[in-house]
Amino acid sequence: MVSDEDELNLLVIVVDANPIWWGKQALKESQFTLSKCIDAVMVLGNSHLFMNRSNKLAVIASHIQESRFLYPGKNGRLGDFFGDPGNLPEFNPSGSKDGKYELLTSANEVIVEEIKDLMTKSDIKGQHTETLLAGSLAKALCYIHRMNKEIKDNQEMKSRILACDITGGLYLKVPQMPSLLQYLLWVFLPDQDQRSQLILPPPVHVDYRAACFCHRNLIEIGYVCSVCLSIFCNFSPICTTCETAFKISLPPVLKAKK
Repeated sequence: MVSDEDELNLLVIVVDANPIWWGKQALKESQFTLSKCIDAVMVLGNSHLFMNRSNKLAVIASHIQESRFLYPGKNGRLGDFFGDPGNLPEFNPSGSKDGKYELLTSANEVIVEEIKDLMTKSDIKGQHTETLLAGSLAKALCYIHRMNKEIKDNQEMKSRILACDITGGLYLKVPQMPSLLQYLLWVFLPDQDQRSQLILPPPVHVDYRAACFCHRNLIEIGYVCSVCLSIFCNFSPICTTCETAFKISLPPVLKAKK
């Protein structure tokens, strides 16, 4: 049997660190900045680590140029996260000076150091200003898979992919961004057993029908390009996405009888 102490709960947080978006956001709403968002993320991560000594945490920053692990940082070793949480000399060189749990102190220091390094070394060139969210999510899934492979034999890991509706996740648009921390602790901190006993916000209806590439209309039956898999609501002899020309099969021509 696996005891509660042997169960490993992994929380992977992906933070959108797009400097252009956060710069525009600061002009609109000065009460909520990237630093305050990172503070809320650190409180969520600390709360998760504090709930059980075997809980694990990873934080990924999704930038316009790269996807970087804020925690564990560059100097962190994966093996440290399966041993004694208090034995972290590399992560906490200064030690806990204010009586905090050493793992929480080291996590905060690493996250702050990495996000500062990422934002100060940003060199925005060209027209690419979109966040590399797909790469960050791929890193998160790979990290979960890696942790599954490297846990001890007597441990069992539970990972929740809350970003997807099909996996029982919950999409929540925070109505007031200064209250982000309250929503994170209320909605996303509880584990699987606790979530079933809470009254969470109702799920948003998700329509899984495909949208055509030509008019963005939801369709049930459409035409699919065999090269780039673009979907269209009406037939076109040339794909407007990859410009592939399709051969139209015509009915056989019957020869006239002599």
